[in-house]
Amino acid sequence: MSFDLPPKIFACSQSEELALKIAKSYGLELGKVNVQRFSDGEFQPAFEESVRGRRVFIIGSTMPPSDNLMEMLLMLDAAKRASARHVTAVMPYFGWARQDRKDKPRVAIGAKMVANLLQSAGATRIMTMDLHADQIQGFFEKPVDHLYASAIFIPYIQSLQLDNLVIASPDMGGSKRAHSYSKYLDSDVVICYKQREKANVVSKMELIGNVEGKNVILVDDMIDTAGTITKAAELMLDKGAKSVRAIATHAIFSGKANERITTSPLTEVMVTDTIPLKFANDKIKVVSCAPLFAQVMHNVQGNESTSWQFIM
Repeated sequence: MSFDLPPKIFACSQSEELALKIAKSYGLELGKVNVQRFSDGEFQPAFEESVRGRRVFIIGSTMPPSDNLMEMLLMLDAAKRASARHVTAVMPYFGWARQDRKDKPRVAIGAKMVANLLQSAGATRIMTMDLHADQIQGFFEKPVDHLYASAIFIPYIQSLQLDNLVIASPDMGGSKRAHSYSKYLDSDVVICYKQREKANVVSKMELIGNVEGKNVILVDDMIDTAGTITKAAELMLDKGAKSVRAIATHAIFSGKANERITTSPLTEVMVTDTIPLKFANDKIKVVSCAPLFAQVMHNVQGNESTSWQFIM
């Protein structure tokens, strides 16, 4: 059998809308999958077309609930058992990524466990975007294509033509990301130092750097409850910032996120569609990551370099 067969693209149910965009950008039809659901909550996905000898791309973000991860695992296993030649788990949002280390006694390293599960299920390659921690790539023994949303966001920032631009990180952990943006945009960097009472609750925040008279863009990998990003925006304006915008790859938006963004001093919040948007908000602008994923998938299929998307 020839190895020049075109690949096949399939979607997990939670990412079907994004998968349709990716398949269209790639130039293929989305493959047919049937998910049988049982009354007790169990489900069984099945491919309704042959994948024998093909490279298969399975697209699915693994945000909670855990059914989303389980569906990806079952589809990987189904593709492996159906004799697919290569099986790539395309995970625009890699769930459990915040559990990348033991930060206190007697806890799991969830990101490592998920990496093991994906490989055991049959993934021969992983494709994802803006991991919470870059070192998660090292949890895999398979190739990882780590895409960066900066390839999408930087052209947008440039189109705003803001004077006195400053790139800000809402916490110390994002300082490397902020520095990369600032280096490309030739701007200054400021960093927020925060202390947490517990997960999703910020007790104290201080600013390192000067924002007086500046147009500030806060850069982060995800927005969950929007507590950190909105508190950082308030701090920036209190310190004399002219305007504050935020960009984040993954729009988790749980809890009071919508309310906080609506009442915050943020001019706008720009996110990608790695996670389906849960609500409409005039401040939120969504830019699709589908063309970027489609192009990288093209390069992987053609055994071509993907280094062009590292624009920083």
